[in-house]
Amino acid sequence: MNPNAAAPTRIQRLRSWAARETTGGALLIGAAFLALLWANSPWRETYQALTATVIGPATLGPIPVHLDLSLGTWAADGLLAIFFFVVGVELKQEFVAGSLRNPKEAGVPMIAAVGGMAVPALVYVGVVLALGDPSALHGWAIPSATDIAFAVGVLAIFGRGLPIAIRTFLLTLAVVDDLLAIVVIAIFYTSEIHWLSLLGTLVFIGLFAWHVRSRKPRWFVLLPLAAVAWALMHASGVHATIAGVLLGFAVPALALHGEAKSRTTQYEHRIKPLSSGIALPVFAFFAAGVSLIDGDGPGAVIGQPVVAAITAGLILGKLIGVLGATALITRITPLRLPDGIGVRDLLPVGFLAGIGFTVSLLISELSFGDSEHTDGAKIAILGASVLAAILGAISLRWDARRARSSDMNLDGRADEVHEYIGDAKDRES
Repeated sequence: MNPNAAAPTRIQRLRSWAARETTGGALLIGAAFLALLWANSPWRETYQALTATVIGPATLGPIPVHLDLSLGTWAADGLLAIFFFVVGVELKQEFVAGSLRNPKEAGVPMIAAVGGMAVPALVYVGVVLALGDPSALHGWAIPSATDIAFAVGVLAIFGRGLPIAIRTFLLTLAVVDDLLAIVVIAIFYTSEIHWLSLLGTLVFIGLFAWHVRSRKPRWFVLLPLAAVAWALMHASGVHATIAGVLLGFAVPALALHGEAKSRTTQYEHRIKPLSSGIALPVFAFFAAGVSLIDGDGPGAVIGQPVVAAITAGLILGKLIGVLGATALITRITPLRLPDGIGVRDLLPVGFLAGIGFTVSLLISELSFGDSEHTDGAKIAILGASVLAAILGAISLRWDARRARSSDMNLDGRADEVHEYIGDAKDRES
């Protein structure tokens, strides 16, 4: 640390605090808990009225724009696009210069991510069919998602002393999981496409990509281009958050014009505090407010087959998918786990991958047309995500207390492990 460096300002400290994985997870849980309390309080009608409050223009002059949306919809379609922009720049950085650049190194966590999406979907389908509710099949993708911020936050708190390669493995798995979830939303949760609007989206994303690569891109140019691209994507019928991902992909991942850092790194640093500190908690607040009092009561909501299906998918399906895919690929191919990671380390990783939360809540809103299934799905996501976090935390502490061998990944040579979660090097990175 440079003793002559200026002390960070209050705004810089706040941004740094908001960008931490632990902060993001805590704010998500807090917002969801507040929404549940309000939605089941004597003042629950005010929560429902707030969520349904419509703001935004229906037209701009003679042009219909259909942006007269409820606050709940603005949170899911608008604010969540900020989160998906951050996901987009993270994906671009990982593919060009990060852990996904070398397929040999990224192979095992990438295949683990595929297993961690496929098996929960199969578990979900099996449970809803076995319990006699085929009308809930459209929600098959709900337990397939992993919440990066929440999962990495739990790892940062309870994984102290474990090799930092475990975090890299989890991050790679979660990033690939996000990419696959984006593809699933774009393909399976788009009912009708308006091709002219979609073409317009691509044009404005192209303009954004051109300007963001210039020597000095200006926010007052980039922001309107991004807003128009988002609005056109919303009008196209494809979920508007996909615009955030495509805009993130448009940011260059290699340093340009003599800059010390790539623009993906710079933009992630600037936007992540807004995403983690505001966008995600506000989305969770509007998405998680399920009333268990109205209707037939909590028993009717919790007793739905969709609740058991999502819970089994996130807890068991994720664990079996991650462990099973990893065991299979390391047994039948030359691919191996990274240095410092053993099979036992995948137990907490499998549980942490079961924290669905943000993307699962989004898919639940896209899956069902009736509030009954949606409410049950949201309760299951919240409950299963908290249970997965608890099981992940317990298994992390169990793992950290056990002695580690010199060849955890069983590749026939001693592991080279120099950094651990929570040590001085990790805190400085």
